[in-house]
Amino acid sequence: MSNKPEKNDCWQDNRIKKAEVEKYMAQGHDFVHDEDILQKLSACKKPDSHRIKDILAKSLAIQSLSLDETAALLNVTDHRLLEDMKEAALKIKKKVYDNRIVTFAPLYMGNYCVNNCLYCGFKTDNKQAKRKVLFQEEIIKEVEVLAGEIGHKRLIVVYGEHPQNDVDYILSSIKTIYGVKVKVKNAIGNIRRINVNAPALSIKDLKWLHEAGIGTYQVFQETYHHQTYAAMHPKETIKNNYQWRLYCMHRAFEAGIDDVGIGALFGLYDWKFEVMGLVAHALELEKTFGIGPHTVSFPRLESALNIPKELLSRYKVSDDDFMKVILAVRLSIPYTGMIITARETASIRRAAISLGITQTDASTKIGIGGYSRGKEAQDEQSQQFILGDMRSLDEIVCEFAQMGYITSFCTAGYRCGRTGKCIMDLLRSGAEGKFCKLNAILTFKEWLDDFASENTKKQSKALLEREIIEVRKKAPDIFPKFQEYYKRIKAGERDLYI
Repeated sequence: MSNKPEKNDCWQDNRIKKAEVEKYMAQGHDFVHDEDILQKLSACKKPDSHRIKDILAKSLAIQSLSLDETAALLNVTDHRLLEDMKEAALKIKKKVYDNRIVTFAPLYMGNYCVNNCLYCGFKTDNKQAKRKVLFQEEIIKEVEVLAGEIGHKRLIVVYGEHPQNDVDYILSSIKTIYGVKVKVKNAIGNIRRINVNAPALSIKDLKWLHEAGIGTYQVFQETYHHQTYAAMHPKETIKNNYQWRLYCMHRAFEAGIDDVGIGALFGLYDWKFEVMGLVAHALELEKTFGIGPHTVSFPRLESALNIPKELLSRYKVSDDDFMKVILAVRLSIPYTGMIITARETASIRRAAISLGITQTDASTKIGIGGYSRGKEAQDEQSQQFILGDMRSLDEIVCEFAQMGYITSFCTAGYRCGRTGKCIMDLLRSGAEGKFCKLNAILTFKEWLDDFASENTKKQSKALLEREIIEVRKKAPDIFPKFQEYYKRIKAGERDLYI
């Protein structure tokens, strides 16, 4: 495959399938009603404390909140009520996901793009960007580092919208990644689950992704505010079509993909509006398919090559408001997984964990070929944005252990059929958190033995012992099998799950 850009108007012209948008719309309108959202936010300026406590009780029952209820939470300023919200958020996180944190790494496959988004370092008009698409042999080198040196089991693989990153390339790269096996001590290091961050695709292409064995299909709306969306995405581009992007999760479910991930880029428009948009999206998916988003992400707008400076300050989200974003999402969509990434600083990520975060990346490099090429691929011309936290996986795992959180490398759910509605029902009931604790311990022990530093092993010892005691108490019926698997992993076996 050439690394030279291609001009392919036919390819671009055929991307959007109007029928695959219009079929989901009601009388020509999508489900995000800007004026209605703004009215709800205005009507709940001073929420009553009794109402807030009733709303929190609903969240604690793992029921999705309405837009009116979310608006009330977003307008809370009373310190005592905010503390009540934080306490409820942490209870929800522990009820649904226990004390597990899932880690992953992003793998950027290329930075060619036909779109021209004002806020993105990869925009097509950015002539200073160093463009590259990874060859298959380069993908292998990246995965050898990720799986063989760092110890990652999950990836989020990121593709731009360009002929060189078309569905054939996506499928071949997924096959390549799953095929990499690296000798690690007496075991084999490999990627066990690939989540995909890709452009909005057609049902036909999404069926191919499903058959390729992807985990979560992730597409962010960027901004749910129609006028702002149009301003950020020039008319001549594919991404200018708001509804094509908005309904990509509908198409994913129709194509058989069980788990989808939504998100917004906070800083493009008012943060309260964006939270309302995310909740509206979740409610729409629940209403239409009976399944909400598997994950929600909320990256903040960051500096990138040739991004207008005024864009960064217009709707800048403060650290305090960012914490409210996380809090509101956890309470409004209580069953969902919540992802915070290395865009944020270590201190922000540390604080966010206590508000209900369930997933984060580590050892992150977003330059094309950055894991195998190191600093050579980490200049501003090769990255989509600037990272805030470049700590290693070992450092982050160690910190989590000190905080009392177990790092889970489990990917059993996708191989056991615990996806889609099945996992949603388990999450809402609280059963998934307890069940996954068993596999979290097994995979954590495996990673510690194969990849951890001596200090991280030392810091994790007491945590492991506490977790095993808890399993013995709470799951006595399955503990003998768990104990057998634990001993087998300790003896060198790998990839055992319950």
